[in-house]
Amino acid sequence: MRLNGEVLSCNGGRAAEEESGENERELHSIVSVGISQPPKLVVGYALTSKKKKSFLQPKFVGLARNKGIFFIAIDVNKPLSDQGPFDVVLHKLSGKEWSEVIEDYRQKHPEVTVLDPPNSVKNLYNRQSMLQEVADLNLSDCHGKVGVPKQLIVTKDPSSIPNEVDKAGLKLPLVVKPLLVDGSAKSHELFLAYDQCSLSELEPPLVLQEFVNHGGVLFKVYIVGEAIKVVRRFSLPNITKRELEKLAGVFRFPRVSCAAASADDADLDPGVAELPQRPLLENLAGELRQRLGLRLFNVDMIREHGTKDVFYVIDINYFPGYGKMPNYEHIFTDFLLGLVQSKRKRIPAT
Repeated sequence: MRLNGEVLSCNGGRAAEEESGENERELHSIVSVGISQPPKLVVGYALTSKKKKSFLQPKFVGLARNKGIFFIAIDVNKPLSDQGPFDVVLHKLSGKEWSEVIEDYRQKHPEVTVLDPPNSVKNLYNRQSMLQEVADLNLSDCHGKVGVPKQLIVTKDPSSIPNEVDKAGLKLPLVVKPLLVDGSAKSHELFLAYDQCSLSELEPPLVLQEFVNHGGVLFKVYIVGEAIKVVRRFSLPNITKRELEKLAGVFRFPRVSCAAASADDADLDPGVAELPQRPLLENLAGELRQRLGLRLFNVDMIREHGTKDVFYVIDINYFPGYGKMPNYEHIFTDFLLGLVQSKRKRIPAT
């Protein structure tokens, strides 16, 4: 495999030069000196510094290297076509300009696997289009039922929200989420509205979603290609009618689904802790992969309290925090190597 071009970090500066030198020295020793087999796969990545730190952990990078997978930083200040060559481009940067760069690169380099196409990713930047794909599924079989909570989209005029909520027949309390997901901390802020009068204080554009009691446990379903991994996270506790009568206002609540809130080892009621059945998850993941056109995403699901098999999808995230997923190193390296194998099967023998 030909390896050329300057390899730089998207962060720029001295750190970028050091990373470039390290990458090039390593690849030169592998290809020219013959210390080991040439790389099976070269992955160019364009990630924020935060995502790079959480995803490209030393254990993962080391395992990947042992399997012939090398990660090369993309310099966003240089033409992408002048860098590489890459077998795979892995990206999670926001902005219209970057999306256009990636889409142009996809058209000019169909031999490179781009994870994932920007036109597919953008559907997850809007919570209305994001959950519409789940609502359209009508996924119900012997293994359970999956839907979305009843919701209302508000784009302007906060004074009309109480009336709109009445017309839509939504019941309090309501989960309040920003409509757009742009990668900022603000786009992940969540609020809980307990009374109708306070709704006019909100700032559109928003999604108002009926709160579903779910026993304080959320299921994060990670999808990496065909692989599925589900973990439990602590979430908001149930809200009783008595509590609802006493509470008023709109309250901000933290992102409760982080790794620190893991509920996998907690002593929970089996009816709350039981994971969704595997066939249901495989059905859901398969349908969403096809509809969304994505291979790297996760689904946040809750089980309606008091039921065994009624689930709701409340969020979908592109290229989530895989570093928090147990055994992600092996799952992701197997996925990347599978891309090479499937590509070779598509190339006719000469």
